[in-house]
Amino acid sequence: MNRGLYVVMGVSGSGKSLIGAAFARALGVDFVEGDDYHSAANVARMASGIPLTDDDRAEWLRSLAERIRNAKNSGAGLVVSCSALKRSYRDILHGAASDLRFIFLQGPGALLAERLAGRRGHYMPPSLLDSQLATLEKPSPDEQAWVCDMRESPEDIVAALVARASA
Repeated sequence: MNRGLYVVMGVSGSGKSLIGAAFARALGVDFVEGDDYHSAANVARMASGIPLTDDDRAEWLRSLAERIRNAKNSGAGLVVSCSALKRSYRDILHGAASDLRFIFLQGPGALLAERLAGRRGHYMPPSLLDSQLATLEKPSPDEQAWVCDMRESPEDIVAALVARASA
């Protein structure tokens, strides 16, 4: 059983949920959809086109960190999707498990916008992409994030992640 702990991160439309769920299946571990941990107030703000503040995100990040901590303490592997846009947000999550690995899905803004425009049934409007890109602090080298190009096929991304996780 894989006991790795992973956060698949990036802005909205980067493929966090798709890649995270497929990666978790391939590893045989649980997948946590980070969006499910947002409060109703946060969802309403985003659905109204209002970007979240650090204060808005604080409880959400603490909840995800607790879920990661529980997996760590039970010896279970876990994959979480979470935008983790700022270093300070990643530090909160990393505090739950020192061996937590971040997987950063990055790609061109035009492709992100195209994906968001075609997405149905999600509360995050395409209008918030610019605020997410402005907030994004790409992982620095000391964070040792695995960086993936979201222009690659999901199958290729997941295969590469499984290979890295198995090495």
